[in-house]
Amino acid sequence: MRRVIAITNQKGGVGKTTTAINLAAALAASEVPVLLIDSDPQGNTTSGLGFRKSPETPTTYSVLVDNRPIGEAIQHTEMEGLDLLPADKNLIGVNLELVSVENRESILRKHLEHLDGKYRYILIDCPPALDLLTLNALLAADSVLVPIQCEFFALEGVSELMDTIDRVRDSFGHPLRIEGILLTMFDDRTNLTRQVAADLREFFGEDVLKTVIPRNIRLAEAPSHGKPILIYDPGSRGSEAYIQLAKEILSNEQKRSTKSAG
Repeated sequence: MRRVIAITNQKGGVGKTTTAINLAAALAASEVPVLLIDSDPQGNTTSGLGFRKSPETPTTYSVLVDNRPIGEAIQHTEMEGLDLLPADKNLIGVNLELVSVENRESILRKHLEHLDGKYRYILIDCPPALDLLTLNALLAADSVLVPIQCEFFALEGVSELMDTIDRVRDSFGHPLRIEGILLTMFDDRTNLTRQVAADLREFFGEDVLKTVIPRNIRLAEAPSHGKPILIYDPGSRGSEAYIQLAKEILSNEQKRSTKSAG
């Protein structure tokens, strides 16, 4: 069964795009076919996988606004099993250009219905804002993965996001699950990091994933080389962390399937 995960946080700079790229790569390395959708006008996921933006290349914008078939816009990456729906700055216009379109918040979901069973996971990298792009991602998704940096305002930011998810569930009758809260840029040498991590685990319980993503120079360097960390430096701590994250997400899904079957 296909799973769609929106990777989102209304706060920028929390490792959202790093997580989108490297979780997708780690799942693909586990022989799980993945489509990664760049839904952020900054297009960092696209450039982080080594794609140059070109006016001729169809993008997420072409699919949402021009109604281009999604299959025509998907690109293969250098990693086997990982495909990309790229983005460019035109995505900024989506909020205005779709304002009068009926069911505009469900356009991405409709397009994903046209994909055959080629992908086991579809990951959506959302912009750091609650706009029409993020709403499309949330309504297309089965669950939400929330990367969060252990800093002073972390709990406040993630609480606001949970309120947003509740509103989406209520307003659209869409049963959106929490895939997990992921602690990123984790440095357990600092008291603040340890304290915030403890607060998050106390407040959100099992929604906080066991895997943490360490602060890692190689992880920060990889996007400038247009490669996921698994290709750029497979032996790094960052690479090991994302492999562990992919295993945890696959394991959690297996547990849920077993529970629902029982």
